[in-house]
Amino acid sequence: MTALDARTDTTTALRFPEGFRWGTATAAYQIEGAAAEGGRTPSIWDTFSRTPGKVRNGDTGDIAADHYHRVDEDVALMRRLGVTDYRFSIAWPRVQPTGRGPAVRQGLDFYRRLVDRLLDAGIRPVATLYHWDLPQELEDAGGWPHRETAYRFAEYAGIMADALGDRVATWTTLNEPWCSAFLGYGNGVHAPGRTSALASLRAAHHLNLAHGLGARTLRGALPGSAEVSLTLNLHAVRAFSEAPEDVDAARRIDAVGNRIFLDPVFHGRLPEDLVRDTASITDWSFVADGDLATAAAPIDSLGINYYAPSVAAAGTSESPSPWAGAERHVRFEPLPGPRTAMDWPVDADGLHELLVRLRDELPNTPLVITENGAAYDDYADPSGNVKDPERVAYLHAHLAAVHRALADGADVRGYFLWSLLDNFEWAYGYGKRFGIVHVDFATQRRTLKDSARWYAEVIARGGLLEEA
Repeated sequence: MTALDARTDTTTALRFPEGFRWGTATAAYQIEGAAAEGGRTPSIWDTFSRTPGKVRNGDTGDIAADHYHRVDEDVALMRRLGVTDYRFSIAWPRVQPTGRGPAVRQGLDFYRRLVDRLLDAGIRPVATLYHWDLPQELEDAGGWPHRETAYRFAEYAGIMADALGDRVATWTTLNEPWCSAFLGYGNGVHAPGRTSALASLRAAHHLNLAHGLGARTLRGALPGSAEVSLTLNLHAVRAFSEAPEDVDAARRIDAVGNRIFLDPVFHGRLPEDLVRDTASITDWSFVADGDLATAAAPIDSLGINYYAPSVAAAGTSESPSPWAGAERHVRFEPLPGPRTAMDWPVDADGLHELLVRLRDELPNTPLVITENGAAYDDYADPSGNVKDPERVAYLHAHLAAVHRALADGADVRGYFLWSLLDNFEWAYGYGKRFGIVHVDFATQRRTLKDSARWYAEVIARGGLLEEA
């Protein structure tokens, strides 16, 4: 029996629709390890994590959660939990090491094996093509600020569609292009660590172009029944007050945080206020004729990654800032209340706000929560148990917000909990734990946390009880 032999409960207070997709999610660089095996070459995160001072404790993803060697064990864990779907990412430099030319068979075989194990376990594979691990050779050639990178991405998309298109029914082009552009090239806290407002805006545009080119390539190579998607970490941004300057601060963040992707992808245009806001940085002449129409290639669903809202007020952001065109006009105010180990506020209402907004702005686009979760300071107690009641409360509140949005007419098709495993948490190294499965990184032992058992029960009953 799946789902840890969880009981079903007819007293479920918040039941989700039949066919709702219950998943979990990971990213290649964060869990795979085997950084130099099977023909894989360095990504920008390999280089960045080896740069002194960029990642806490000098941690790297060389071993991570060793998923490359533990696929069978990890798929068995998912089967125990009863998840219906698993969202994973493909490491571009594992399958096309230089970002150009033919694929490496060993890299393709790894993902074929993963997908076959998932299908054997009755779990639907959901593949993300790009979760931040750009081949270092493409960064050396200019990276995402360079137009050619978008065309290289389309080639890579075609390789993966040919390799896995007969077994993977859902494909996501990009994960959180805002982070790739503005944390990678704006304030430099993510790989490749550049700090240029102009480079960040160029990167954002070329990521939109890459999405469109990639979506078009996938459509040409996949069966007609395949789903093509994009995942955005849309910002639930609130104005600090009703004062005009605070309202304008929130507008600026919405422009460079949300509509810089939503408008090209869904409407084939750049936001006019974003162009005005960034006029001192660029005239946007790098946007070629036809680019915006390409970016607006139709997709079947939109993935939403949500962790916490933000509150914008008139002021000045610290430098270097990821908020190109807004850094001299906006500061962020803290929200009261509980916080996670990332020092992020816990506020599920922000997720409901986003879903209702998208219900109104994109009424014909199905939505999927592709990431939602929280880091806490988890540890195994002397008996080997990992108790994480704060995470259970966080997840319960956010799933309740999704249910409320469904009741309000939002077309939400699924929820992917972040994350299956404790992992390499980017610039935080191994110091932050998002997993519902505890990983002892010294031994690679996996231990189900209480939140994993709770999630298995939610899946088994198809919804939430009144209390977490």
